[in-house]
Amino acid sequence: MKSIVIDDSRTVRKLLCGYMNALDIETMEAEDGCDALSRLGFVEPAEMDIALVDWDMPNMTGIEFLKEVRSCSEYEHLKIMMVTSHNKPEDLMQAIEFGANEFLMKPFDEEMLQDKLRILGLLN
Repeated sequence: MKSIVIDDSRTVRKLLCGYMNALDIETMEAEDGCDALSRLGFVEPAEMDIALVDWDMPNMTGIEFLKEVRSCSEYEHLKIMMVTSHNKPEDLMQAIEFGANEFLMKPFDEEMLQDKLRILGLLN
């Protein structure tokens, strides 16, 4: 299984990548949505299983990334988990409208991430 972790915080990226790698999930890192789109261009779309996406990032926000990816049919299978401190119902509804599959609220821990991956059917 392959994932991409998209967050402008290096610390959060390393934490999420560490959790994912411990589950034998291969990870790529990107510091914003633009960087992520560029990195995804080097991978066959069918090989990428999940994107963990921060909401607030420079250059291209998580919502902008979500809109862009969901406009490409080759990524329709890609699970997208917003990893965010945004917890207002209207924010969550907006992300769902644009195609987010799940949310992981900051602060989080390894168990919370695993629970969300199970909900998405990516872990047993």
